[in-house]
Amino acid sequence: MDIKKLVENQRNFFQTRKTCQIAFRLQALERLERGIKEMEQEIYDALKADLHKSSFESYMAEVGMTLAELGFVKKHLKLWAMKKPVLTPAAQFPAVSFTMAEPYGVVLIMSPWNYPFMLCMEPLIGAIAAGNCCILKPSAYSKATSEVIVRLIQKVFPARYVTVVEGGRKENAELLDQRFDYIFFTGGVKVGKLVMEKAASNLTPVSLELGGKSPCVIDETANLSLAAKRLVFGKFLNSGQTCVAPDYVLVQDTVEQELIHDITYWIEKMYGKEPLQNPDYPKIINEKHFHRILRLIQPEKIAVGGRSNLETRQIEPTVLYDVSSDAPVMQEEIFGPVLPILTFHHIREARKLISSYEKPLALYLFTTDPNVERYVLEGISFGGGCVNDTIVHLATSRMGFGGVGGSGMGSYHGKVSFETFSHRKSIVKKGNWLDLPIRYLPYSKTKEELLHLFLR
Repeated sequence: MDIKKLVENQRNFFQTRKTCQIAFRLQALERLERGIKEMEQEIYDALKADLHKSSFESYMAEVGMTLAELGFVKKHLKLWAMKKPVLTPAAQFPAVSFTMAEPYGVVLIMSPWNYPFMLCMEPLIGAIAAGNCCILKPSAYSKATSEVIVRLIQKVFPARYVTVVEGGRKENAELLDQRFDYIFFTGGVKVGKLVMEKAASNLTPVSLELGGKSPCVIDETANLSLAAKRLVFGKFLNSGQTCVAPDYVLVQDTVEQELIHDITYWIEKMYGKEPLQNPDYPKIINEKHFHRILRLIQPEKIAVGGRSNLETRQIEPTVLYDVSSDAPVMQEEIFGPVLPILTFHHIREARKLISSYEKPLALYLFTTDPNVERYVLEGISFGGGCVNDTIVHLATSRMGFGGVGGSGMGSYHGKVSFETFSHRKSIVKKGNWLDLPIRYLPYSKTKEELLHLFLR
């Protein structure tokens, strides 16, 4: 595959300005929606092959969210794309001011393996809505889903408009050597830094959706059983391979044992006494990550779980207790079904520990104390999160989703996606019927006095 030629062909097509037409964009979104619905079972089969996801989880966390985003964007696109009037300063009279959104041009979207369909499609929806051409690069780890995405895109779009490049590091490197007008990357910090470095050589703007150690803080005022239920759901969804999964728990020491009891109850309630036998329990993406996760488990700290099956690449939902902040499991993002529990006595201790790490992609707080809520939300920087729930903050097209600092830059979903993939031009349109002479030479004391009056 000649990647340089692919980019060149897309740039030539973009220059026809067809993608700038709102009708063209809406038709493209409708074709994509129709194609997804027609290939829905193939998508489920691919997700089953790559990650052992059930059709329920695949629809809930991938296909359903994608279709919801498509519907929302189609409904609002015309409004978002309209010129936006802006008040004009008196000094510029007579004039009107407005902003207008224009597409960047040719966009590269690099998606990860953990939600290989949704995290490829949702940025694509924003890129199409904004009027761009697009090259998609799915992860080589999720091979079956990547192949389905290729068939889907080939079915609904010509390659000069939207296309897919498959492959691994070689193809990634070749893509990043090209000049794109925008790069949207979802993945790990190490590759994210490389993407940003490559983009800098062409002054290409980027969005980086990364990850990090997202904390879950639970104080003694929380509804512990409900907190445990929602924590187990958010942590072990997709076998913990979720960028916004609770990475570790900070629980007030007065309720630690009760919380562990409730977590144990809900793990068994959701996954059964033998989670490795549960037909709906996902698997780890590959052996490399399987062994990496197992190395993070301290056997003497296991409160529940700990067993694994290399043949199926599954690890039980595992809870570790009495974990110290310098333990191996606290030194990297876990990205697997292992949940370490640490304790705090006063909420100040929790805030201090969280702030000692890079800014997390998400934070979850379980409390009924408004003072604790305010102390945490106003005192800790993080991408986004929930109070009294986990991960659901990303399941809406009405709020942007993204990281901050070490967990990324930029955001997307709904209108924010449209803005991410658009450049908003600022325009002043002057009237010709009057031309105030104040700004022109020669200057005078009277003009200077008027200038001060206008610009105050």
